[in-house]
Amino acid sequence: MSENETTPPSLSRLRPPAGSRHRKVRVGRGMGSKLGKTSGKGNKGGKSRSGYRLRRGFEGGQMPLHRRLPKRGFTNIFRKEFAIVNVASLGRFAAGETVTPERLRELGMVSDRSLPVKILGEGDLKVAINIRANAFSRSAQEKIAAAGGTWELVG
Repeated sequence: MSENETTPPSLSRLRPPAGSRHRKVRVGRGMGSKLGKTSGKGNKGGKSRSGYRLRRGFEGGQMPLHRRLPKRGFTNIFRKEFAIVNVASLGRFAAGETVTPERLRELGMVSDRSLPVKILGEGDLKVAINIRANAFSRSAQEKIAAAGGTWELVG
């Protein structure tokens, strides 16, 4: 029988498994250490220098994948951008009041002053108001008319 089987385990006899602990390799400490001179880094080149970091996607000078693949999609250069206001937010105005893009900007409902205003049909309108804007969606026109109001295109 071995010693481990006869005596109970004890913290004073704990040892790491054989072969699990190694001496720290002292790099660049002379030719006798087997890792002197270039310290195992070879001669010259980026990887032999301190501070070297491989750029993401770098393929050793070969054209990287993200540049070999074709670009996808399309950007419409004639696209018209609008500042959007929904019909639901127009319920704060009094009945019979005329709402203009300038009034919407004053109240902070439209932040970008350079963009034309478009009214969209999200939500419900219960007040009959007169709305003037640069564009309207079809559902917004129907909801404004159903509430008894009018809509008018400007500019």
